[in-house]
Amino acid sequence: MGFGGEFLVIGHRGAAGLAPENTLAAFARAVELGVDAVELDVHVVESRLVVIHDDDVDRTTDGRGALADHGLAGLRGLDAGGGERIPLLEEVWAMLPETVGVNVELKGKGTGEVLPDALPDDGREILVSSFDLGELAAFHALRPDVPCAPLYHRRTGRMVADAKALGAWSVNVAEGLIDRRLVERLGGAGFRVLAYTVNDPARAAALRDLGVAGVFTDYPDRIVAGA
Repeated sequence: MGFGGEFLVIGHRGAAGLAPENTLAAFARAVELGVDAVELDVHVVESRLVVIHDDDVDRTTDGRGALADHGLAGLRGLDAGGGERIPLLEEVWAMLPETVGVNVELKGKGTGEVLPDALPDDGREILVSSFDLGELAAFHALRPDVPCAPLYHRRTGRMVADAKALGAWSVNVAEGLIDRRLVERLGGAGFRVLAYTVNDPARAAALRDLGVAGVFTDYPDRIVAGA
């Protein structure tokens, strides 16, 4: 488990198709299903890292409004689905086995500077990713020892240059953009390709055949058996 496998199965927001996303229940479900790693999203609220994807609570909780409008105590009082709460990053570290890798995606402003002091020193494998290359660069400057991965949802000629600037471990790409040429270009420059979000076992197998190093999935139960 972790990021050392031949073909990685990474639970997207835990197991977002099977439990409320980015909750302790979702991460526990992903672990039960045998993922190599889980992916989660963080924002800074009152200098703490909260695990939630959006910058508001409308979609994923019973509340309304921006994260900043609630404050930490207010956010912790919301129902994130099935009685689950919005977790703090430290709570995720505490409940996950050390053998399970964690991909932390930097979502909100300031996350790149706050995350370095919030990382555990228990030897677990961590990958830090973001669409915001500024936040990712801020993190990398403080913790160059922790692997990074730029994220892309559209094609750009800067993928290799961006990855080199960050000393990236992988480049994480929307699965619909991936073809053999892209995998060979990034692989030839020394970077693994991870694909998001893949919920079809046949598509996961096809990506593996193209040389993709792993997939993020909402349904680890569909993908793990064939990995």
